[in-house]
Order: sequence, then C-alpha cells, then structure tokens
Amino acid sequence: MKLTVDGQAALAQPGQTIAAVLHTMGRGRLFCGIGVCFDCVVTVNGVSDVRACQRVAADGDDIRTVS
Repeated sequence: MKLTVDGQAALAQPGQTIAAVLHTMGRGRLFCGIGVCFDCVVTVNGVSDVRACQRVAADGDDIRTVS
C-alpha cells in the first residue's frame, strides 16, 4: 500500500500499523505501543490526535507527524 508521511512517499504492508511504518522509516516515536502514553500521536487524513500505534495504515493515507 502507498501512503504519504510528511510529504514523503512510503509503503505499508497490509495490517501494519502507522507506528510500524514510521519505525521502518526511522521516524517512529513509540514508547508504550498500546495507546496509553500518547507519544505516537499523529494527524491522519486531516484528523488530529490519532494514536499511530493503534491505527492500521490504509492505502492513500496522508500522515503528518508534526503539526
């Protein structure tokens, strides 16, 4: 699947979380990995405060790690 992270093209495998995609890009901010700490909050398709560790990446997602 193809998606965009801060304007950069990225690839994701089916079922992979956004946090995993960010981690493979060397951009992951993952502390707890279960949605408790809010360290991995990103904006996805214009929706802010999405926990990357709990959201499965979808084809065409536009992910912003900085607001």
